[in-house]
Amino acid sequence: MTAAAARTTTAYAAALDLLRARPLVVLTGAGLSTDSGIPDYRGPGSPARTPMTYQEFVSGPAARQRYWARSHLGWGRMRSADPNAGHQALTRLAPDLLITQNVDGLHERAGSPRLVALHGRIADVVCLSCRGVTPRTVLHERLAALNPEFAARHAGAETRPDGDVDLDETAGFVVPGCPSCGGVLKPDVVFFGENVPAARVERCYAAVEALAGNGGALLVAGSSLTVMSGLRFVRRAARNGTPVVIVNRGTTRGDELATHTLHAGCSEFLTALAG
Repeated sequence: MTAAAARTTTAYAAALDLLRARPLVVLTGAGLSTDSGIPDYRGPGSPARTPMTYQEFVSGPAARQRYWARSHLGWGRMRSADPNAGHQALTRLAPDLLITQNVDGLHERAGSPRLVALHGRIADVVCLSCRGVTPRTVLHERLAALNPEFAARHAGAETRPDGDVDLDETAGFVVPGCPSCGGVLKPDVVFFGENVPAARVERCYAAVEALAGNGGALLVAGSSLTVMSGLRFVRRAARNGTPVVIVNRGTTRGDELATHTLHAGCSEFLTALAG
């Protein structure tokens, strides 16, 4: 069903009516950023992807070389993406809490207040030894200097939603260590196999719990809810009797828990909701 057709349905109108004038917690996923040119993981037509796990990343230099070669190219493209109409609508809506599973930083650039970046931000880099955090732009410049012409040689590589590209030719890519201690550098994001920091999870749970007492609702926009890091908040809301609206192109793991499920584009729905 197209977004235009979905807009005419009773469910579309009912979802808007339910959400308007209520306290909101919003959970966003990769589908929200597709209109900014960043591909999603599991939307219709998305190819199967196997992101690198934390255990693989720390297994040795070869794995990190493969990761950083791909990520260097992807970051060069992702950092030029701009917030889309959906991001801007959420900034105007200013929900009680905006929880995003995305690491692209577009909510931050759009100016959303009260934001939890559940999985971190690809724009930051952390040293696994000294735990120092540095801007990704600094590492990008170091990688470009150490690997001249690498980006030009692989300009046709397909961009992936993790902020990297689909590329097998990574041998010889030079990866520097931490500028402070020489330790291993990792993007400051939660890899598969890592746990979301407890403080972030608790802040999100607290916001979802508050909805049960103030007549609020949980809105999910652009997430398939395949991973538990987001699905758990939908389960908590449903258990508390809080209305849940899911807007996503394609089915999700949370559909059976939702009050309304709309197979529609995020940007159009959020723009309609924000007025």
